Amino acid sequence: MPNRRSFLQKVGMASASAFFTALTQPSWARQLDRAMNEYHLLSADQLAEEEDFWYYIQQAFTVSSSIINLNNGGVSPAPKVVQDAMKRYYDLSNEAPSYFMWRILDQGRETLRANLAGLAGCSAEEITINRNASEGLETVIFGLPLQRGDEVVATKQDYPNMVHAWQQREIRDGIKVNWINLELPSEDENYLVQQYVKAFTPRTKLVHITHMINWNGQVIPVRKIADQAKAKGIEVLVDGAHTFAHLNFKIPDLNADYFATSLHKWLYAPIGSGMLYIKKDKIKNIYPLFAADNPHKDDIRKFENLGTRPFFIEQAIGKAIEFHDMIGAERKEKRLLYLKNYWMEKVKDLPKVKLHTSLKKEWGGALGLVSLEGKKPAELDSFLFSKYKIHTTSIEWENIHGVRITPNVYTTTKNLDVLVEGITQFARSV
Repeated sequence: MPNRRSFLQKVGMASASAFFTALTQPSWARQLDRAMNEYHLLSADQLAEEEDFWYYIQQAFTVSSSIINLNNGGVSPAPKVVQDAMKRYYDLSNEAPSYFMWRILDQGRETLRANLAGLAGCSAEEITINRNASEGLETVIFGLPLQRGDEVVATKQDYPNMVHAWQQREIRDGIKVNWINLELPSEDENYLVQQYVKAFTPRTKLVHITHMINWNGQVIPVRKIADQAKAKGIEVLVDGAHTFAHLNFKIPDLNADYFATSLHKWLYAPIGSGMLYIKKDKIKNIYPLFAADNPHKDDIRKFENLGTRPFFIEQAIGKAIEFHDMIGAERKEKRLLYLKNYWMEKVKDLPKVKLHTSLKKEWGGALGLVSLEGKKPAELDSFLFSKYKIHTTSIEWENIHGVRITPNVYTTTKNLDVLVEGITQFARSV
């Protein structure tokens, strides 16, 4: 392994300079800035394994050294530059709230909307800013003008808030949801696509697709399903909570009509920030979750009538976008996949250990699910924390059972070596 000096002599990153010079730079940032501007780039694949580089990225976060946080799939910590921006905007707001919130900070929304649209690869007139993926998805679910007898296709493996939202529409409005039950993990594209397509009927109005299943990290071939749905006149709603700023794609690539995500997951924006995409020609058809002056207008801003809200959170999203751009979407995706595969490769052959996530790049990212025969997920979860101070989460949902492990860009391979030791020791006790 090259030492840090020799590594930095090989690597450079043009965007790092613009990012770091915008900050009041701590020493780690100044060192990274100087070094990266002197040398050539490594490929994303090469960089994924360079612990020296990711050591500097780790220093941008203020994560606790007393635990190893491997539950970043729930919500990710924000880097310090995002935290500082949010605190600065909060302090500003409290100097004269009605002035600084509405006349100053609120004026930054259009710039933020444009920057999010640039990241998403769509028009700014198709992006609305909210609090999380659930709010965005439920805006569509409850805003769709569905009638009694209309049908929707969704899976039992979708996120609980979405399952409950669709069940509420069944109860309230008499629509019918055709629930499909996926057997996961799967690397069979035809199987995954056909499970959805076979559920389509002449009365199907919309298909709800979770881009990455939050329980085990399974990637669903959204585009293939969407293309077949569109051919039958069926609209497409995508839950992108775990893929936006995680996988390297643009929203139009999916051929979706609606797409929602939480920005506090993989974009590392402040907790309580999200985004909803609605294709321009669909906006007029969706009733806003919070009433607007004209619910049928085709202005995406009609979905932002929340009232007084934390402008300081919203505006700090801009720094999260800069941080994401500094790393680079491809580099980030490759590193996250590398970290997942790093620990999974080391435990996959242990007796009684079972993996529930693909190691192939087409079918996963950072999220991985593991279980041990004869043990409940909660037992492994508890063991890892009590013995190794590793924070994970146990999953018991429909036919998916295990402990979900979710590293992040600040996670080191040394952290994952501790995880491997913990799983190994637990397996020996079974």
